Amino acid sequence: MSKRRVSFLRARIRDVPNFPKEGILFKDITPLLADVEAFRVCIELMAEPLEPEAIDAVVGIESRGFMFGAALADKLGVGFIPVRKPGKLPAATYRVEYDLEYGSDAIEIHQDALSRDDRVVVVDDLIATGGTALATKELVQRCGAEVAAFVFLINLVDLDGIARLDPSRVITILDY
Repeated sequence: MSKRRVSFLRARIRDVPNFPKEGILFKDITPLLADVEAFRVCIELMAEPLEPEAIDAVVGIESRGFMFGAALADKLGVGFIPVRKPGKLPAATYRVEYDLEYGSDAIEIHQDALSRDDRVVVVDDLIATGGTALATKELVQRCGAEVAAFVFLINLVDLDGIARLDPSRVITILDY
């Protein structure tokens, strides 16, 4: 991963103070998404450390993980599997509830989304405390599949979410 390409992406992340609430410095990725070259570079950096022949699918976490996940799946030549908030998937699902810094949430995956022994990459725009990524890992395992890697555009280092996962399987592009 070249410093030049990382700097190029970093310049397209906008800081929004006090959003969504007082004291939070929000990392806005919409300028990066709007820049076709930046988005292309982002997907290239996400794909480079992966072994496409060892990946069966990309699992994207709702909602910003869909944007990166679908593009990464296309780049790797594999299918895309959405992990969604409860009630959004039409067929039988597995559901995992997990704790947030200020409450709880839940996510779901179709029970037939993955096959036993599939190896997947879990993708989201950002890792903070790691709760959503850990819950997604549990969903993948309920399907009988394995998480080969986690990929995040942004890592909020001070929140140490990577420590809740297997750090050797985590790929991040930008650390803040």
